[in-house]
Amino acid sequence: TLPSAQGAELGYVTATVTTAGLQIDLAARGLTPGLHGVHVHRTGACTPDFAAAGGHWNPASTMHGMHGDDGQHAGDMPNLVVGSDGTGTLTYVLAGGADFAGLLDADGSAFVIHAGEDDQATDPSGNSGDRIACGVFSVD
Repeated sequence: TLPSAQGAELGYVTATVTTAGLQIDLAARGLTPGLHGVHVHRTGACTPDFAAAGGHWNPASTMHGMHGDDGQHAGDMPNLVVGSDGTGTLTYVLAGGADFAGLLDADGSAFVIHAGEDDQATDPSGNSGDRIACGVFSVD
């Protein structure tokens, strides 16, 4: 689940291994309409604040952005499009995320929704603003 800092559930995210790689499925609600940056972050922690999730999952030490010359962070994703009703969904196969080994390493990983649009260029985070929802990946 993806709670806000105030504890409101703003959606959920799942990760599934597919033949194409690690597929992320996101369903969000209660967000402001528009574009929101979404990323897999390198540390499986959201408390005491969402900064605990660290930076983007980036095991190859590449620059941020979907169209970078040297690739993208493993945790970089397209922006989430949120409609006028406050909901949005996104399905994306992560670059370089072929299995759960990196996602569920010793310190885990988290998923973060940001307040603003990811510009897909500014390193290291896409200038996407505050972290408004955060959830830790776990095995169910």
